[in-house]
Amino acid sequence: MGDRPTGKLAFLSEPENVEIREYEVPEPEPGAVLTEVEQANVCGSELHIWRGHHPQVKEGVLGHEVLCRVSELGEGVETDYAGEPIGEGDLVAPAYYITCQRCSSCQEGQFNLCQNAYENWSKSPEEPPHFHGTFATHYFIHPDQYFYKVPEGLDPSIAAGANCALSQMLFGLDKIGIEYDDTVVVQGAGGLGLNTIAIAQERGAETIVIEGIDGRIDRAREFGVDHVIDFREYGTVDDRAERVRELTDGVGADVGVEVAGVPDAFSEGIHLLRDGGRYLEIGNISPGQTTEFDPGSLTRSALTIESIVRYQPWYLKRALRFLERNVDKYPYEDLIDAEFDLTDVDDALAESDSRGVTRAALTPNH
Repeated sequence: MGDRPTGKLAFLSEPENVEIREYEVPEPEPGAVLTEVEQANVCGSELHIWRGHHPQVKEGVLGHEVLCRVSELGEGVETDYAGEPIGEGDLVAPAYYITCQRCSSCQEGQFNLCQNAYENWSKSPEEPPHFHGTFATHYFIHPDQYFYKVPEGLDPSIAAGANCALSQMLFGLDKIGIEYDDTVVVQGAGGLGLNTIAIAQERGAETIVIEGIDGRIDRAREFGVDHVIDFREYGTVDDRAERVRELTDGVGADVGVEVAGVPDAFSEGIHLLRDGGRYLEIGNISPGQTTEFDPGSLTRSALTIESIVRYQPWYLKRALRFLERNVDKYPYEDLIDAEFDLTDVDDALAESDSRGVTRAALTPNH
């Protein structure tokens, strides 16, 4: 074992305290893949964990949104999960969770709700194979963890965002349903919001975004959003709801999408929709943070609310195809507006948390 390479990883030992540690990189077990991290993005979920707000994960190796390069294939691995031949040096995007196929959720076909999804995520780095998260030089793709080869010609820095934000929004918007000529109001123009705008427009919808940070508003305009409601200008729920009605012939939006991650955004959402409208809740992922809510308004308006977590793992393949087909239409290359070395992970998290950057990336092997 002495001739094995070593690698570094970012370990959250307690909220807002990240340590860089170094370990020997083990060989991949049968059915697993050892990769080197090309790019790992800072997602909102990492910020929840970093602050100590995640209901389950309080410590462990950080990171999940990633693009990897295959360095060693475990015994029996010859293709990705779509049957594409795979070899050393290939770029791959892995789902960030496993699909055990045996738990109660998997038995219902709800692989996104696998009860063992995080079995190999955010564990202690002392536990082999050590590299459980993507804020690291290396990453292990485990058996039962879907992964797909990145299409030739797709910019690697763009492909890195496929396995979380884009896959989740494709899945969520399929669940809530977006039809041609719908009006979609998007609460928040971070990574999830910008992907929502792109997907909705590809489906023939008109888009409205609610945001109050200049850089994010600029990005939304670059992604072609039809209307912006700046909450510095429209300062109350009533003001914003009235503005949505003005933009929708007085009736409200057909679909609302909460990707702000703020509890009060959820209670506001039902006031932005037409009677019979549909509402997708994705952004609030930290239990225990509450908001006042008016269930009578929900009932009287006959709204449908759909909440989702993760995505069916094959949506990752669809996300890569979406990027391949639409990369020239939307400025995905601008989504990452700051790159950091792995050793500067504290800065990457802090600047993302303060919303000084839209999306930060770690490039540990560059």
